[in-house]
Amino acid sequence: MSVSPQDPTRPRTDPDEPLPVMARGDAASWARELIAYLARSAGLVLAPGSVRPFFGTCTGRNGERAGDGRYTLAQHADGPLPAARHPAAVRALRAVLERDGFTVTAYRETVDGRPDALLYARHPAGRYFLDLGTGGGTDRFVLTVRTRCLRPPADPS
Repeated sequence: MSVSPQDPTRPRTDPDEPLPVMARGDAASWARELIAYLARSAGLVLAPGSVRPFFGTCTGRNGERAGDGRYTLAQHADGPLPAARHPAAVRALRAVLERDGFTVTAYRETVDGRPDALLYARHPAGRYFLDLGTGGGTDRFVLTVRTRCLRPPADPS
């Protein structure tokens, strides 16, 4: 699977370069596909109805907000997975993500000898983030994709 959605995640090297343009529905579809890929890689069956998009407003470094509809997306999903399988799932995800060009920024399999998986990763070219691991109870595995600011397409005139 390609981890870049229609290339809105193309590297942004110029701070004045326009934000990637993507409709909210397209962003949610892309994130849903990425979550499905991650779930397969972890051996996780997603709970029906668990894939949930949350759209937020983009805020600049100094609290400023543009009036052009800029948004971020945090898409969450989860599924039942026995806690004893969380370390193996997070190991498998780490291998897949590193192969796919992600940078793992935090990783653990256990806390005090008990399964409590956590993996944070970012895609340096796309500048989107993943938060994966134990959550919502010890037998739940949670997957979250977070985008950088995206801009919706301009309305046709």
